[in-house]
Amino acid sequence: MVSSVRAAAILLTVAATAYLLQLSDQVVTSRAVQAPLRPAISAQPLDAASAASNREYFLSRMQVVPVGRRNITLPILMYHYVRTPPSLKTDWLGYKLSVSPADFNAQMDLLSRHGFHPVDFNDVRAYFAGTAPLPANPVVITLDDGYADLYTSAYPILAAHGFKAVAYIVSGFVGQPRYASAAQVVQMDENGIEIASHTVDHANLARSSYASVMHELVDSKLRLERLVGHPVLDFAYPSGQFSAQVVSEVIRAGYDTAVTTMTSVDHSVADRYLWTRVRVGGGESLAEFAQGLGSPMPSTTITALDIESAEIPPPPLSRPTLLFWK
Repeated sequence: MVSSVRAAAILLTVAATAYLLQLSDQVVTSRAVQAPLRPAISAQPLDAASAASNREYFLSRMQVVPVGRRNITLPILMYHYVRTPPSLKTDWLGYKLSVSPADFNAQMDLLSRHGFHPVDFNDVRAYFAGTAPLPANPVVITLDDGYADLYTSAYPILAAHGFKAVAYIVSGFVGQPRYASAAQVVQMDENGIEIASHTVDHANLARSSYASVMHELVDSKLRLERLVGHPVLDFAYPSGQFSAQVVSEVIRAGYDTAVTTMTSVDHSVADRYLWTRVRVGGGESLAEFAQGLGSPMPSTTITALDIESAEIPPPPLSRPTLLFWK
């Protein structure tokens, strides 16, 4: 009798234990289902104070032309007027130098759609110095002479696209009728338009005396530097006219590059005082415009980290340090 009671007790204990274990499993399972799923990420914080300082981190990937190329494919587009073209019959030269605002806007749209990235000569300087890559499909947009429509027509279209450009200014024409004012030149310089020199009064340097050439080169450079408050390093030969002596004087005057009206998209440091351009005149189609851009250079993808903080104001915009190749 006692044996049977003891056996029954043992049986009851085993059954109770099994029940409690089952109940415990159900509670654990229930908690596991209710617990939020968290990804298993193993990473060190970039900044121990990031939570307290309210910083945000952004990774971006960019296509760039790696530094190291001695020769680059870089279309340097040459514009003059951005205005309604005059009659082809009565002003053939004016017509060939004029691109309508609508056509200019369409050309900038094409550059944007096809992944071209406008740069200025400070960017090209940094590339050849080995301090920064160029963006994929780089292009330089240049506008000669400093006409009034540079500010009233071209500049707003460039700004709307977020594009840089280079304006070759005839310093003696600043503020004259039909030309940009000094205040307009300064405003453009502060907002993505690199100001460069185009002599004092658009003289034909190839037919000028040494004294006249140095006046055109040096005085223009100094006037523009006083106006914008920083070095002016780039130059364009008026009407594309130059000689070997003129090139030597451009170097002596302190310029770092000079562009011609000859056509090509291939450039190097060695020929930087005879860089060629692609003329954009009146009347060409978008297909003709696109054909003049040439074939893009090979590019690669890089990843960049950008840190933004709500508490720390961003640093003021500043010009890149000017690097000399000489």
